[in-house]
Amino acid sequence: MEVLSQQEIDALLKALSTGEVRIEDMKESSRKVDYKSYDFRRPNKFSKEQLRTLQALHGVLARLLSTFLTGYLRNNISFEVASVDQMTYEDFIGSIPSPTVFTIFTLEPLNGKGIIQFDPMFLFPMIDLYFGGKGETPALVREFTDIELSVARHLSEKFLENLSLAWKDIIQVKPMINSVETNPHLHQIFSFNEIVALITLTAQVSDTGKGFINLCLPFPLMIPVLQQLSQNNGFKSEVSDVMNTDETKRLQYWLGFPTLEMTVMTGQTQITVNEFLHLQKGDV
Repeated sequence: MEVLSQQEIDALLKALSTGEVRIEDMKESSRKVDYKSYDFRRPNKFSKEQLRTLQALHGVLARLLSTFLTGYLRNNISFEVASVDQMTYEDFIGSIPSPTVFTIFTLEPLNGKGIIQFDPMFLFPMIDLYFGGKGETPALVREFTDIELSVARHLSEKFLENLSLAWKDIIQVKPMINSVETNPHLHQIFSFNEIVALITLTAQVSDTGKGFINLCLPFPLMIPVLQQLSQNNGFKSEVSDVMNTDETKRLQYWLGFPTLEMTVMTGQTQITVNEFLHLQKGDV
C-alpha cells in the first residue's frame, strides 16, 4: 500500500477543487488492477534465478561428460544444456517416449530420489560404440535387451560419477542406483503433483545425429542444494578444478599400469648392399 505525503494530499485536494481531476476518474483508475493468474495445481517452487543457477551448474556437468565419454569410448561426443525448466512429475512422465530407459537413483546425504532418462537416439549409438561399433542407430527403434540394459546401467553409473564431480563445490553427494526401468508408468516414484526440475542435455554422438538425456530432480531433493547455492552465491565452473586429491591419486595409480612400446632412432645413413654384406662386429 502506498502512503501519500502531506504535500501530495494537498496537491490532490487542490486538483479536485479546481476540476483538474474528477472523482469518477479516480474510481475508474482504482479499479484497474493488474492480476496475474496462478495455478495452485502447478505452483512454481523454483525461482528464475535458481533455474539459471542450475543451468550454469549442469553446464559444468555437460563439459565433464563430453571430456569423459570422448576418452572412454574413443569417439567425439559432445553435450550441451538444452533447457532447464520446472513442471509436475505427471507432465514429465507423460512426455517420455517409448521405448526408453530411465534410472532411479539416490544422492546421499540428500533425501529422496532422482531419475535419469535416456533417449533411444542417444542410447543406441552409445551401446554400439561400447561394443566397438561406429555409433550407429538401428533403422527400427526396438525394445532394449538385457545386455543393453546392463550397458545402460553402467552408463548411468558414469553419469552419476560426473554429476557428483559437478556438484562437488556445492555439496558432496554419494550416488547410488536403485533400479533401471523401461516402463515409467509401472512405478509411481513421486506424487503426480510433485514439482520437479527437468534438466535436458543434448548429446551429439559423432555424425549420427542428436539424442538427449533428461535429469529429473524433485523439489524436496533439491532444497539443500538450492540453500547451499544461495549461501555460496556462485560456484567454480572450471572442469580442471573438480578433481580432489583422492581422485588424482586414483588416476595416477591406473595410469601406471599401461605399457607402451618405445622405439628410439639414434641416427640414420644410406649404405650399399655390398657394404651391408661386409659389416663386421664393431662397425658403426
